[in-house]
Amino acid sequence: MKNIRWQIVLGSILIILSILVYIIHYIIFRDPHHIFIYMIGDIAFVFFEILLVTLVIHSLLNKKELQEKLEKLNMLIGVFFSVVGVKLLTRFSDTDPNLDDIKKMLIVDEKWSDKNFTQISKVLKKQKYKIDINKINLKELKELIVTQGDFLTRLLENPILYEHESFTELLRTVFHLYEELEYRKNISKLIETDRNHIRIDIERCYKHLVLQWLSYMQHLKNNYPYLFSLSMRTNPFDTTASIEIKK
Repeated sequence: MKNIRWQIVLGSILIILSILVYIIHYIIFRDPHHIFIYMIGDIAFVFFEILLVTLVIHSLLNKKELQEKLEKLNMLIGVFFSVVGVKLLTRFSDTDPNLDDIKKMLIVDEKWSDKNFTQISKVLKKQKYKIDINKINLKELKELIVTQGDFLTRLLENPILYEHESFTELLRTVFHLYEELEYRKNISKLIETDRNHIRIDIERCYKHLVLQWLSYMQHLKNNYPYLFSLSMRTNPFDTTASIEIKK
């Protein structure tokens, strides 16, 4: 409310000063003809100025600001995958009974185009993601996620995440899995219905991880070839991937 009042006062002062200048001009030159000629010309230019500022300059500034936000967001996504994301993907994919169905689609290389990423993403969104809960060491999984609890919390608190709905949803699924595991004190002795509940939470998280990882790989390929090279050599879906550069 105070900000609005300040704007009204400033606007009123500027209008009064403008009128005073026109009055002084008339007193000195006694030529209302030229006053109105320049006044009408200035008013006509105002519409062009509004067009230039609002549609061109403002649009360019918004685009630049959006690019800067997306760059910061992709840095956060990169940190997430480096700290915990790739580790989770590796654990989940290793127990996926249908891994062969998606593995061949996720051997990303430098020859991929944006079209390839888009096509594969559409297919993966329709894919059913399954894991074998009996092959997952829930105690180790709990230790992995719980030790990163503070890190996940800080990510969720970052306001820039609101610019990226899919990554925000991924963090929600990971954080939910974190809470489910954290509340269970004896994770190695769960009844079957409880283990099935955890399995569903993992599969939900697994799907979002795969889709976000693919999107992040596209970003790296288009913008950071050296980071993309490292990601290819640590691809959790490529059994032949090696951190060592052999060629």
